[in-house]
Parts: sequence; C-alpha cells; structure tokens
Amino acid sequence: MWAERSTFYQIYPLGFCGAPPYNDNPAPVNRIGKVADWAGHIAKLANALYLGPVWDSDCHGYDTRDYRRLDPRLGTNEDFAAVCRTLHEHGIKVVLDGVFNHVGRGFWAFRDVQQRRWDSPYKDWFHISFDGNSNYNDGFWYEGWEGHFELVKLNLRNPAVVDYLLDCIRFWVEQFDIDGLRLDVAYCLEPDFLRRLRDFANGVKPEFFLVGETLHGDYNRWVQNDLLHSCTNYECYKGLWSSLNDNNLFELVHSLKRQFGSEPWCLYRGKHLMCFADNHDVTRAASILRNPAHLPLLYGLLYGMPGIPCLYYGSEWGAQADKHQGDAALRPSFDAPQWNGLTDRIAAMAKAHRESDALCYGDFKDLVLTNRQTIFQRRTDSQRVLVAVNADDKPYTAHFDAGCGRAVDLLTGAMHDFGGGSELPPYSVAYWLCER
Repeated sequence: MWAERSTFYQIYPLGFCGAPPYNDNPAPVNRIGKVADWAGHIAKLANALYLGPVWDSDCHGYDTRDYRRLDPRLGTNEDFAAVCRTLHEHGIKVVLDGVFNHVGRGFWAFRDVQQRRWDSPYKDWFHISFDGNSNYNDGFWYEGWEGHFELVKLNLRNPAVVDYLLDCIRFWVEQFDIDGLRLDVAYCLEPDFLRRLRDFANGVKPEFFLVGETLHGDYNRWVQNDLLHSCTNYECYKGLWSSLNDNNLFELVHSLKRQFGSEPWCLYRGKHLMCFADNHDVTRAASILRNPAHLPLLYGLLYGMPGIPCLYYGSEWGAQADKHQGDAALRPSFDAPQWNGLTDRIAAMAKAHRESDALCYGDFKDLVLTNRQTIFQRRTDSQRVLVAVNADDKPYTAHFDAGCGRAVDLLTGAMHDFGGGSELPPYSVAYWLCER
C-alpha cells in the first residue's frame, strides 16, 4: 500500500482558498487553483495530500449539498480536475474527505423531503419521524449528528443511500483520479457500511486508501483487513505535545510501547495509523507548546515514531492559532507558502521517513528514556534506525548498547560513533541509521 511509505500534507480548502464563509449559490470562482500553485511547495514536504471537503455545501464543507459538484466558492469540476492533474504530475497522491455520516440541510434529497414530506421517495434516506417537529419547524423530526441539526444524519442501513454514495466515489475516481478517502467521523460509521466501502474500494482503483477519523477507544474496531487501512492516532497526538510541555517523555513513549511494542498484548503492531501534530480542529502545535525550542523536536518524534505522518498547512513554518479563537483562525488563507529553518528540518525528516524501510515499517523498542530524553529503535529485517531526542537545554550523554559501532544521521549525513557514549546536543533530533 502506497500510503504506508508516504508523508501527508493536509489542506482545509475553503479556508486555504479564502472562500466566503457561507454558500449563497454564487457563480463559480476558481479559487481551488491555489492548491495547484502550492504543488511545488507540497512536493518538498510530502507525496500525498489530504484535502478537506470540496463538494457543494451549505457552509463549512461538512454539510454537503451535492457530492458531484465542486463548491462554487472553489470553482467548477473542471477547475478541480486540473488541480488533481497538477498534483499527480508532481508525484502527489490525492485523498479527499468522505463525509458520509451526514449531509447539510441543503442536500437535494433532504430538500425533497421538506417539500413533499411523506410522499418523498427519499424519506427513508434519513432518520425521520413525521410525528414530531424539528428545531427549524420543518413539520417533522429528524436525527442530527451529535445534536447538530444543521447536519442531517444519513440512514446508512438503506441500500439506496449506500449505492448512491459508492456511485459518487466512482464518479470522483473517474473524473478526478483520486487515490483515497479520509472518512469524517468514522467512529460513527457502522462496520457493515465500512465493510461494503472497503470491498468497493478494492475494486474501484488499485490500492485505494481508506483512513478514518477516530478519537479514542480501540482502533482495531475500525482498522482491519476488511474495514479501514488506517485511522487517526489521537492518543499519540496528545502525547506528542503534552510529553514535551510536562517534561515527561514517558507519556508518549509508553503510549507507543502500548500500541506498537513487541509484547504480545500490544494493540496495533503492524498497523499504520495516521499521526499528526495538529489539524483543522485543534490548536496549532506552535501555539500549544510552551517552549518554542520544542517545536522541531515534536516533529522529530512525529516523523520518527510508527505511523503515517500528516503535516497541516502553515505549521511547517510555525503558524500559530488557538482553538479558542474559533475554527476560522485554525483554517486561514495564507498569501503564499513560507520557508524557514523549521521547514528545512521538517522537509529533511519527511524525506528520511519516506526513504527508510525502518521508519515506515519498523517495530518499536525504547532504548533510553528519561523525562527529557528518549532514544528508541525502529527495525525491520533489513534496516535499523535509532531516533534520538534531547528536549533539554543542556547536552546529554547516553550510555547504552546501540548494537553497532557507527551510524549515519539520516537528517544531516553526519557520521556518529557510539563508542564512549553518545552526546545529544541541547534541543536536538537525530535519526541514526546503524551500520550492519
């Protein structure tokens, strides 16, 4: 599966492209072309792009009106097809948001129910009761997603709904040659639907990638051979920043041992979860870390630990935003990509990850662990890489059995000799490829 050897870049298109916040059915404006303008920048950092919602919607993209029409605030289907071609020409896979749990109140089938009520052929596409009323005084009650009645829950037990959604996916592959889907609120989707989706994906395009948005719980519920390929690793997202803020690297490393260690009871060994430092729903990494010097270290851990790393647009140069400022602050439009020292380091980490069998597929074993230092091993049958991080403002000398005498740092190309102890400079990251 190509995704297992990938590093991802994430864009929230409506914010990234500076689209108006509400869709009042404007004439299409080609704003989506901005994504193509960034293709060269993205290609230096990733070989896959996760694009948030792009289809015609009421407001924020997760309230779909039409799964077959690009949101006019972003342009036309032809504009989007041109963007996808440009991304593929740059060697970038395209993964779209699949918002299948719910739709917006402007969704064409729901509007038919509003107009024709009991006589609508689509009344069973939703969870509707004509014995009650909605917050919007529709004259009938319906189920909304987690109490948000602007998001109308689809009835995924209705075969006609599932057939419609799968046909839309086929349309996206045929028209835009997409390479996979990120399933919004996958934790709400039933296994029967995911199983049908996976079977369809296996036939619609070779290695079509399915990754689900999950929060907490046992990720094995969703990531199985007949369900999803991957899901979001929120457990380790929290560990990344809080272990640095609290000077407690035990938190993250113990989570990684629990998930990917060698013990028989480890939960996800051999699976490739999607890991991230921030995204469109949470505070930016540069804003949540108390010590700015820890920011490169956070990404050093992200690209060194097991999983598929995903980088949120703007965070590669340290953009800041706090969740308390609202979603708009988390989903901005930047005039142009920026590049600085942090970006240099992230680009080197991403390249090392993609090109290393050990970093893509290796097991996990901790070798050195203190509150502020960690060295852990990623190993396959063909390669061993040691990830070394010093989160302190002082040098640290580690004495441990590296299992080899010398190594090359995949980030700098410098040789490292393990004899006499390994000195870790202050606030440093190294990926040591051990000599065989």
